[in-house]
Amino acid sequence: MHRPGGNARAGMEQVLSTPSTIPRARHEPHEVPASEPGLASAGRTMDAFGRHIHYLRVSLTDKCNLRCVYCMPEQMVFRPSDELLSDEELFTVLRATSLLGFDKYRLTGGEPTVRPNLVGIVGEIARMPGVREITMTTNGLRLANLAVPLRQAGLQRVNVSLDSLDEQKYHRLTRWGHVGDVLAGINAAEAVGMHPVKINCVVIRGYNEDSMTDLARLTYEHDWQVRFLEVMPFADVADFQQASIVTTQEMMRYIESTVDRLVELNDGKLDGEARLYRLPGARGEIGFISPVTVPFCASCSRVRLTADGTLRLCLLKDGELDLKTPLRRGAGVDELAELMRMAIWHKPWGHDLSHGVIPQNRIMSEIGG
Repeated sequence: MHRPGGNARAGMEQVLSTPSTIPRARHEPHEVPASEPGLASAGRTMDAFGRHIHYLRVSLTDKCNLRCVYCMPEQMVFRPSDELLSDEELFTVLRATSLLGFDKYRLTGGEPTVRPNLVGIVGEIARMPGVREITMTTNGLRLANLAVPLRQAGLQRVNVSLDSLDEQKYHRLTRWGHVGDVLAGINAAEAVGMHPVKINCVVIRGYNEDSMTDLARLTYEHDWQVRFLEVMPFADVADFQQASIVTTQEMMRYIESTVDRLVELNDGKLDGEARLYRLPGARGEIGFISPVTVPFCASCSRVRLTADGTLRLCLLKDGELDLKTPLRRGAGVDELAELMRMAIWHKPWGHDLSHGVIPQNRIMSEIGG
């Protein structure tokens, strides 16, 4: 195998540790990995399975202004600020990904709108060469006040988490917050041209299955994309999550029994992670994201940067590359880019939930969706 040279090689040896080691790519049927890591062509970073990795999900903070039952305990303790990347450290890592040909960035959390200087961060990303898309996943509570400056800074679109339109059910799931504030944020995003607005609903057995009806009906009046997600298991809350999963097939049957039939769009091809449908006569679309029952690993083009400075290669695998340590020891953009390039080569084919392997070192709010 080709080895990085000089400082990059030393840095690679320093930052790989147990349990956060880089997992070897797992060969899947009909998948033939390439023989050496590297750029297939200028500006294209590939993994061992020939997937073009160009999409970075950036967790800006592990903090959140909600306490969703499927995400974290109500008395969650967050990391001290000095353990998180500063703005300048974040920009250095992002510039390194730009060297690798990354052109798509999604800001996540925790809740990204609680990060100081969010508007400035968006503007900095927008000024990087080659950036094609900047989006954000948010709970929407602060979006009404931030939509205009974020749009002016370069944010193109938002995914807004909304698990029920019923105030009581919403509060039972999130513990804090109000539906009206979320809807105000959605309307503000739409008003400034963040099209299409995407609404994410994590469906939890015993909590909000019947909320799917009203959420699906939103697509009759709005050209929004309402997406229903299977809950994924992580660490300390995995038992609750596994007991609470509602499969995509169950969701589809429920919507067809309470609203109308679902008409498949795009010949079943994925839009990002979602398979899209439309209710007859509706303006908007309905999507289903099925990471547990119908994984979409073959088309994966993303890696994640956590708020504390690790590159996570797969959402549902614990392998990570520590970037903060070499960064704080003086590593520059070129060295960080080489470390990431080598790590991405070892991006695993997919998760192993079907074999009972559950990620243990972080909960969802510490990774970013």
